[in-house]
Amino acid sequence: MLHIEFGRHDLNRLRVAGDTDFMWEVVLSLQLLQNRHSALVFDPWRKRVREGLTKEGLEGTARALTELCPMANYFPDFLTPGCGTPDPDSALDAVLATPRRRLRQEFAQLYQERRMPSGARQLAEGEAGMLRRLGAAVRRYHAVAVAPYKAVISRSVEADRAARAEAALAAGAEGLLTGYQPELVWRDGRIECGYPIDRGMELGGRPLTLVPSFFCTRWPITVADSELPPVLVYPLPLAPGWLTEGQDESGSGQRLHRLLGLTRTLVLELLGRPTSTSGIAAALQLSPANVSRHTTVLREAGLISSFRDGHRMLHQRTALGEALLNGA
Repeated sequence: MLHIEFGRHDLNRLRVAGDTDFMWEVVLSLQLLQNRHSALVFDPWRKRVREGLTKEGLEGTARALTELCPMANYFPDFLTPGCGTPDPDSALDAVLATPRRRLRQEFAQLYQERRMPSGARQLAEGEAGMLRRLGAAVRRYHAVAVAPYKAVISRSVEADRAARAEAALAAGAEGLLTGYQPELVWRDGRIECGYPIDRGMELGGRPLTLVPSFFCTRWPITVADSELPPVLVYPLPLAPGWLTEGQDESGSGQRLHRLLGLTRTLVLELLGRPTSTSGIAAALQLSPANVSRHTTVLREAGLISSFRDGHRMLHQRTALGEALLNGA
């Protein structure tokens, strides 16, 4: 059981994130691939994602990522730095900027009862190349396991947010918390919810952020380090059949992969802001020559524009690229 104690003014500081968090969805979806939780709801998704990972040659990538976030009572907090950060660039920038000392501490805790592989040791030491490889691996996994379901995820978030807003307007912060039952129980000035271990959390005047998650199941989850900004990630209500109901939207994401190829789709997703050729290469672990070939194809299709800034060539999505990426 998890207990979150509220002080006198903590209710006034309560926040609800407006969207899912990029890295929380990556980590929680990876854990769903390791278990059979909510089988009726998620087994069709598991089957489709495993097929997609195999097709794209990403089985090894997924295995390496699950090594970092196993289905266990602990995974490193540096993987989930956000409190409702949907933007992949901002989320991954925060992950890759984790201080070396914190990386060492969290990897030591992750591997305290087993041998640390060489790749994990390099990540623990903050080796720049390994961190870039981690960022590229996360992007490629997300493109197969999460991004194709963006439309149905957004619908679920919007419906949940409308319900939360109505509860808050009708009965204030306490009414908002009461509306989360049965996932959360609000009683005697504290939140109680199911949790794999017995744990208490003191807010100490810090705002608690509630973050909706499409891939969170069974019970809400929080960070392990009590010194980090308080966050509680809670499951969105889903029913069996959501994958069939959302197949037109999820299919649009998969059709985009078939149309452009996974790598060009990733390049297009990356270019929400001006990015240099070398920046794309570093983010996706590609050679600059390979990036130039992909950006040429995307530019000739009118999906990106390219312009010089001094000695650098910068690339950014066009309105057409934005519309295609969003299925408009």
